[in-house]
Amino acid sequence: MSGDEVGTLSALQTHQADIFDPIVAEHGGRLVKLMGDGALVEFASVVDAVQAALDIQKSSADADGSIRLRIGINLGDILIDGDDIFGDGVNIAARLEAIAEPGGICIASIVQESTKKRIDALFEDAGEHEVKGLDQAIRVYRWPATGAVRWQRQKPSIAILPFENISSDPEDEYFSHGIADDIATDLSKNSGIVVIARNATYGYKDRSLGLAEIARELGVRYVLEGSVRRGGGKVRVNARLMDADTSSQLWANRYDGDLEEIFNLQDKVTESIVTTLAVTLTRAEQDRAFRKETKNLQAYDYVLQGNAYHNRFTKEDNAKALELYTRAIELDPGYAPAHAGFAWASAHESNQEWASDPKAAQELAMKHAKQAVLLDSSLSKAHMVLADAYCWRRQHNLAVVEGRRSVDLDPSNAEAHFALAYYLVTSGQAEKAVEEARLSIKYNPMFANCNYYETLGISLYLTNQYEAALSVLEDGLARFPHYDGLYQWSAATCAQLGRIEEARLHAQEYMSLKPGVTLKKLAERLPYKRTQDLQHMFDGLRKAGIPD
Repeated sequence: MSGDEVGTLSALQTHQADIFDPIVAEHGGRLVKLMGDGALVEFASVVDAVQAALDIQKSSADADGSIRLRIGINLGDILIDGDDIFGDGVNIAARLEAIAEPGGICIASIVQESTKKRIDALFEDAGEHEVKGLDQAIRVYRWPATGAVRWQRQKPSIAILPFENISSDPEDEYFSHGIADDIATDLSKNSGIVVIARNATYGYKDRSLGLAEIARELGVRYVLEGSVRRGGGKVRVNARLMDADTSSQLWANRYDGDLEEIFNLQDKVTESIVTTLAVTLTRAEQDRAFRKETKNLQAYDYVLQGNAYHNRFTKEDNAKALELYTRAIELDPGYAPAHAGFAWASAHESNQEWASDPKAAQELAMKHAKQAVLLDSSLSKAHMVLADAYCWRRQHNLAVVEGRRSVDLDPSNAEAHFALAYYLVTSGQAEKAVEEARLSIKYNPMFANCNYYETLGISLYLTNQYEAALSVLEDGLARFPHYDGLYQWSAATCAQLGRIEEARLHAQEYMSLKPGVTLKKLAERLPYKRTQDLQHMFDGLRKAGIPD
């Protein structure tokens, strides 16, 4: 500042506009206030706070480096006064910022404990520090770990776009999408690559956006696109890997072979990507990433078709999916994805009340989920659906254990994070559910499922964060104006905020989509462990006009 006041101020303003503010917004932060060249920012999730800090520091270093920040992060209670916040939680964050080196981050021990398994960065124990205004010393963790400004090696991130079907039969689209799904699944088994959830990329099939724009929306550096043609027992796969940061093509190839060789073709594509991204695989990861579960091409095809129908999430399509999964199991009883698919569709038959006998459908879900886990314990989907079966049987501890296993096996899978959030909230752990639900939307930012918004809304509602809950639910309604669950919890939330007229309007929409619904029927169906959580929900619904 002393050398060039005007230039320094201009650089700071540019940094805030181009780097700081967009990253804070991306991670759901709220800029509370600016204080000279400092800022106070509040986040609903401590994971988002730490990830935002890392992204800011990395982006600052990747720029010209003229602006270097110190960042301190604390997790704690605050006092709210209008738009401002106060309290020891804020004071400790300020003290941590002062301890941090330029370009570095210091976090409190509670932040370290809350994020160490969720953040891909190493924070070293910097010992206890006496800080002004506190009676006790606080333990501090520092990044970068060496104490010098050195960036942690970031994992490469990639989005697999839906492969184009260029076969003569337009009905083969499920097959081309299935190839892309399997390549994404193979890559996600490698701990060195972050793969954006496949359902986050489906919506780009019909959108005329450039790869750089798609990458920016999804928050990835690399994008894979391709096409599939099959016919006469032959298959051709074209694939192209792009670096969105430089708009350059890293690699492109064409693979031709007999249809029976499709698994080998997929492996070649996956291995080429891994090699191109210079990711080092251990032998165990190679074995895991490139192992195929069946040699029966027809069983594989039935599962791909079943997945396509199941994703449509209607009663009729779900029944068709069950039929296709059944055929796959008949052809190969040892095919774990077929059992997992059948279990997931059976779970929906039960919990969406599509089956004539929901209890029998629930038992089938449990049976096939256990079989899928037995056949392939590394299959994330198998653990996710087994967790679901436990949840609806009110075996909540087992549901959470299996849900966490699913996330551990596929940590960038939005569906797995959403599912774990639901198992947590139904088990009475709404605070933890908030974090997982936010991660589900983070990993599928552009095309999040309606259930993601509903579960995050419920989690925030149960933690008395009504304003935040309503904001999330309204975001969901903007995308899914015909989904009953979003109206249900918007009604309850508006009622708790004293906005009774809005609550009643939402309740009317809900009851029109769910004729005959009552609180008694909901209590019998919803798998919540804690009576107080149900009563909390029903208090809002009753105020909104839902009958007992």
